Amino acid sequence: MESLLVPTAEAVPFLSKPFSAAPILRIPTPAPSLPRRNFSVAAAVQMSSKEAKLWGGRFEDSVTAAVEKFTESISFDKALYKHDIMGSRAHASMLARQGLITDDDRDEILGGLDAIEGQIERGEFVWRTDREDVHMNIEAALTDLVGEPAKKLHTARSRNDQVCTDFRLWCRDSVDLIVSRIRNLQVALVNLALKNESLIVPGYTHMQRAQPVLLPHLLLAYVEQLERDALRLLDCRTRINFCPLGACALAGTGLPIDRFMTSEALGFTAPMRNSIDAVSDRDFVLEFLSANSITAIHLSRLGEEWVLWASEEFGFITPSDSVSTGSSIMPQKKNPDPMELVRGKSARVIGDLVTLLVLCKGLPHAYNRDLQEDKEPVFDSVKAIMGMLEVSAEFADNITFNQERIRAALPAGHLDATTLADYLVKKGIPFRTSHDIVGRSVGFCVSRNCRLEDLSLDELRSISPTFDKDVYEFLGVEKSIKNFSSYGSTGSECVSNQLDYWVAKLELSRKREGSS
Repeated sequence: MESLLVPTAEAVPFLSKPFSAAPILRIPTPAPSLPRRNFSVAAAVQMSSKEAKLWGGRFEDSVTAAVEKFTESISFDKALYKHDIMGSRAHASMLARQGLITDDDRDEILGGLDAIEGQIERGEFVWRTDREDVHMNIEAALTDLVGEPAKKLHTARSRNDQVCTDFRLWCRDSVDLIVSRIRNLQVALVNLALKNESLIVPGYTHMQRAQPVLLPHLLLAYVEQLERDALRLLDCRTRINFCPLGACALAGTGLPIDRFMTSEALGFTAPMRNSIDAVSDRDFVLEFLSANSITAIHLSRLGEEWVLWASEEFGFITPSDSVSTGSSIMPQKKNPDPMELVRGKSARVIGDLVTLLVLCKGLPHAYNRDLQEDKEPVFDSVKAIMGMLEVSAEFADNITFNQERIRAALPAGHLDATTLADYLVKKGIPFRTSHDIVGRSVGFCVSRNCRLEDLSLDELRSISPTFDKDVYEFLGVEKSIKNFSSYGSTGSECVSNQLDYWVAKLELSRKREGSS
């Protein structure tokens, strides 16, 4: 799933204005008439056995092979290549506007960056571990291509602010992708609710039968939770969207750069105000992974519920073969493995957050090399959450609710007991007294092995003379559902209103039951 590691921004269809971004400044490209070098990366890269480091001016000895292997990050941070090139384009254009490099230098740099990006995307670029990371690989390759102009690109820039800029751009795009996947799962759940609009299922507390609920009401509970997940991510995005570029190593620079220009060119809201803060803090990553972890927990709970409901003991749902797996030894088995893995992968996402929290907890200001370890947990978290959202939507599209099995299971558990207590409250009985009366009524049913609705009026009156013949309008799960009327409750009209809201918000079509 390589594409997950190099996300591109996508629109979020169900939010008309998911965020407010600064206008993008167009970065100039070379005019066709300008002389250009032959930008062939494969031909230009000189594969020496031990290349001098770009930072190695004061060093007499090369690092050992063990140190080089231990400290390299190119094996994973090459995922940032697109964003690194974006930042370099903006930086080169700013340097030219400020007179720190010439327009010709800028055009050489931009042309070289275009060539390198093309080589990477075609799989022709040679990533070198002796060049340590994505930044040094691209800069060294650019120097091989265009020579002296490339050496000017790092003017008023450090790898410290460069990597923070790349990472914020990557996280910003990842948020957009995750929110889009959340939307897809919401659509799948709402469509599933529409297909089963009048189906009543047992509602549980403490894993014990509690009250009857409409299935759409239960499914929409997950839709609501996912909406908060999306809003958390978009709120996090607003704090991601500030630009560290130009903060340099930690103290800024004495050169006349324009940080507002580069910030605008990259679509950031503004440059970060404090250069030390810009390069040293990873709270934007912690917040991002925290939001991912909450989403993962919601998906894990959905997975747990559907795994239980697919069991022989429940039998409430049947997943199609296309989203099930079998057993290597038991030929009869049909397992809901995708949702078990959703449940399992939530542990990874939570673990990624804990890794980052522990990584950051003891770091002094400003930048420390420990922060190289922030990339892999974030990449892992995004890859996992994207997969979890995708497969959950796929599963929702490929399950069937076993309506007859569910209806046969409804009578057990006296699910209408609370509704019966409400009936007595409407008759003027204090709730605590009503609770006691209904409790004794249930006890009577248990001794007779019958339902509340099976009790005769005389039997009910033997428990409380308040009962009258209108009590039967409150007994049974269907009548119980009809008596729920508070805002947000499981009553038919309330749930219908909830469905109308989500159909409109997600821009779906709704065919009401009974319509032609």
